[in-house]
Amino acid sequence: MTARTKLMGAVAGLAVMAGATAASAEEITVGYFLEWPMPFQYAKAMGTYDEEMGVTVNWVSFDTGTAMSAAMASGDVQLSVSQGVPPFVVATSAGQDLQILDVAVSYSDNDNCVVKADLEIDKMSAGELAGKKVAVPLGTAAHYNFLKQMSHFGVELGSMEIVDMAPPDGAAALAQGAVDMACGWGGSLRRMLEHGNVLLSGAEKEDLGILVFDVTSGPAGWVAENSDLVAKFLKVTGDANAMWNSGEHSAEMLPVIAKDAGMDVDATEATISTFVFPSVEDQLGPKWLGGGAQTFMKGVADVFVQAGSIDAALDSYENAVNIAPLQAASGM
Repeated sequence: MTARTKLMGAVAGLAVMAGATAASAEEITVGYFLEWPMPFQYAKAMGTYDEEMGVTVNWVSFDTGTAMSAAMASGDVQLSVSQGVPPFVVATSAGQDLQILDVAVSYSDNDNCVVKADLEIDKMSAGELAGKKVAVPLGTAAHYNFLKQMSHFGVELGSMEIVDMAPPDGAAALAQGAVDMACGWGGSLRRMLEHGNVLLSGAEKEDLGILVFDVTSGPAGWVAENSDLVAKFLKVTGDANAMWNSGEHSAEMLPVIAKDAGMDVDATEATISTFVFPSVEDQLGPKWLGGGAQTFMKGVADVFVQAGSIDAALDSYENAVNIAPLQAASGM
């Protein structure tokens, strides 16, 4: 089965499941990533979401944003924190009625592709990747990152063997020498870097227009029926981000976040230091949800269409962003 066939089969399934019934608003389930430390995890560990929302919040971890889309389509998950924009775009392009609710994190230095060290390939010799085997979690931010970098370096995708692997599996495959390059994020990226090197730094990627950010997302129907609950959720998240961004609570928050993320404190500090958590005010501005994110999603979709990863892009992704709950949260 080709990489494109796998991805198209997955997104077709998401579209079919998109009408599934959500759980009761007395109890919700939220998806997130392990080894991906964020301020919201302090509020999660302290029980703040349950207290402020007046419901029981169940948390379930995922390996990829595409798995988050599937869980939201089936009704097993109502909200996903830090879903990558590319998997969100893949799902919405296939017909799944998801909405972006906030900008969870920006992290151009914490999502990348790593080339096996003994190949001695860098940005000056990237053309040598032709014919090589690469592990890529299809439909994710890492996939988009990979496509844009290969386009920049002029490496024909058809010349490569692309294997769909979640980042933890890709890291293991790179360590074992089973692949020549692997793409991923967070703890998996750190493990990849023990065995290789990146082609472009985060700043170099941004100069090429390769933005990397995640969002909080949810099914449009469920969000419409539970808008007050969603606003309360976003308020707790925003408060946790503001607490972290102040720089005055790091010592208190860091060990709690580390434990919840399944990491040691040093690794947590190293990872979270590469993250940016935009304020609610900034998120509502033109760079992000005031227009920038919608334009960026259209660009991501067009790249995926050109690469043959999805059949078609939407004409616009304006309706895939719902700022009403975040605006309500800012006034709470």
